[in-house]
Amino acid sequence: MTQLPTFDPRTVPVIATDDSLPLIASEHWQPNALEARFANGPVWSPEFREEPQFSTRAPVHAAVLVPLVLRDQTMVLLTERTAHLSSHSGQIAFPGGKVDPEDADAVAAALREAREEIGLEARYVQVLGTLPTYTTGSAYIVTPVVALVREGFTLMPNPDEVADVFEVPLAFLMDPANHRRHRIEWAGAQREWLSMPYPDPQGERFIWGATAGMLRNLYRFLSAV
Repeated sequence: MTQLPTFDPRTVPVIATDDSLPLIASEHWQPNALEARFANGPVWSPEFREEPQFSTRAPVHAAVLVPLVLRDQTMVLLTERTAHLSSHSGQIAFPGGKVDPEDADAVAAALREAREEIGLEARYVQVLGTLPTYTTGSAYIVTPVVALVREGFTLMPNPDEVADVFEVPLAFLMDPANHRRHRIEWAGAQREWLSMPYPDPQGERFIWGATAGMLRNLYRFLSAV
């Protein structure tokens, strides 16, 4: 049984921002630098690994694609999930889902899910590597698969799963001044998370929870020395 959150994360007060953390120099997220970082990365530790559980079901392995789109500036492709989904409905997410028995590994699952959810074909995708797993409060053990995506693709979002697809500059998401901390007491536990609200011309994109946590881990990976 899964007890879904009953609070609106947008209304939970901000308790701190992280503008004291160092910026990542822009050359570090150029394609060659990203390839080198994943090929010979430093010793580092993720900041966010597991959320307090609000589900009593058995854990489920999942994978998401973290697509870094190579435009004039590197962009991160994200989705808005449809409102009727049983888990994480209406939230900003990476394309992804459960690892199926026929998937060779998490990478294969992430590529399959990206094709099924948004029509992103694997021929445009260069997988760089994976980040440590992130376990959500809904008991998904998620492997983030980071990849470069070259231009030329055409997306076909699945309307049953995806309400919208959009891009956010990697520079914005990797700037800790845009990382806000929230805290709330809910379901018998104190919960803290990050948000990274992006002022999109079509309206604010409220990136929070697991997606923000995985992005923060990417920041830690790219800024580690």
